[in-house]
Amino acid sequence: MSELFTSYNLSFLLQGLGTTLLISVSAIILSTLFGTILAIMRNSHNQLLKLIAGIYIEFVRNVPNLLWIFIIFLVFQVKSLPAGILSFTIFTSAALAEIIRGGLNAIDHGQTEAGLSQGFTSYQIFTLIIFPQAFRKMLPAIISQFVTVIKDTSFLYSVIALQELFGKSQILMGRYFQPQQVFTLYALVALTYFCINFLISSLSRKLALRWKDSQV
Repeated sequence: MSELFTSYNLSFLLQGLGTTLLISVSAIILSTLFGTILAIMRNSHNQLLKLIAGIYIEFVRNVPNLLWIFIIFLVFQVKSLPAGILSFTIFTSAALAEIIRGGLNAIDHGQTEAGLSQGFTSYQIFTLIIFPQAFRKMLPAIISQFVTVIKDTSFLYSVIALQELFGKSQILMGRYFQPQQVFTLYALVALTYFCINFLISSLSRKLALRWKDSQV
């Protein structure tokens, strides 16, 4: 079993983990920004912006992410790493837009009226009053979506041969044939995914509890 845990194998898997985190973090940041814009557009009084955001969100959400990966990689001829980031951004931004819109709509309209009465601009009301409160409400759902992004990057090797963590493990798998070796390697990869996602979920729960305590 010790032949599995050589410096080369561990370094090889760490390279894959780095790619997984690069794709995930990039897609999460871009999706949050784009999703916020879409949520604001869908809540807008401008019917054209509302229509555009609604069509995008409904269409993208109801098409499998695997298909977006194929479209970006094969149809638009984008290289594998940018294709992975872009496809996850396209798909996740639509899901986050609905989460963010729900959080914004959960804030009482009286908050806006109170801000206007104090002389705040619409931008100041949104950034200083509405969004901070909404973010606390939608944090659990956002974190859940982030965890999904990290797990779903494992699709990329089988679809576009991008060597993220799971892809690297599949390459290593070709060198070992004993059942205990295969099991150990899969267990190591599963444990890595679990630790990352459990850490993210735990931090979000602690943050939510801290916010709840601060409001008491």
